[in-house]
Amino acid sequence: MKLPSPLIHPGWLRAMHWANALAVVVLMMSGWRIYDATEFLGFAIPKALTLGGWLGGAIQWHFAAMWVLGINGLLYLAFNLASGRLFRRFFPLSPRAFLADLRAALAGRLAHADPHRYNMVQRVAYLFVMADSVLLVLSGLVLWKSVQFPLLRELLGGYETARYLHFFAMAALAGFVAVHLVMVALVPRTLLHMVRGH
Repeated sequence: MKLPSPLIHPGWLRAMHWANALAVVVLMMSGWRIYDATEFLGFAIPKALTLGGWLGGAIQWHFAAMWVLGINGLLYLAFNLASGRLFRRFFPLSPRAFLADLRAALAGRLAHADPHRYNMVQRVAYLFVMADSVLLVLSGLVLWKSVQFPLLRELLGGYETARYLHFFAMAALAGFVAVHLVMVALVPRTLLHMVRGH
């Protein structure tokens, strides 16, 4: 009798991953529509890439997905801390190992032999996206409830600075998603692991 392959991603992680993925897509597309209402950076994002149809609709989509990402993100962090997974999977970090893995990745030679272990590039990328998500939430709170969060607003450099931080943090998240999708295309079994757990 064939033994089942060891679990790589538990069910709670897979559910939260896909909920986050959906929330991020909705947040990006609705956020781009909100941005187009002001175009404060001097360019417009094509409407085909946006969600909501009009400013009010985009804001409704954005707020709905914001709650999903916020609550799901807190649960993700809590489960990772409680299970010890955060420290097992993402630490320790090594600048030397990171540079070696980055060179290997750019040359198309980065190994993915053991799906139970993240290489140093993955560790840094996932930790970055966690920190970036926190910045998105904090800057988003300033944009949403600026009067109610005066200390947070000042810590982020004021409303206008928070708006730029929010936009560029989302752009960084979009960049991560793009690279993530390329890596999944190069190593498709990682998608199966995230669907089946094994």
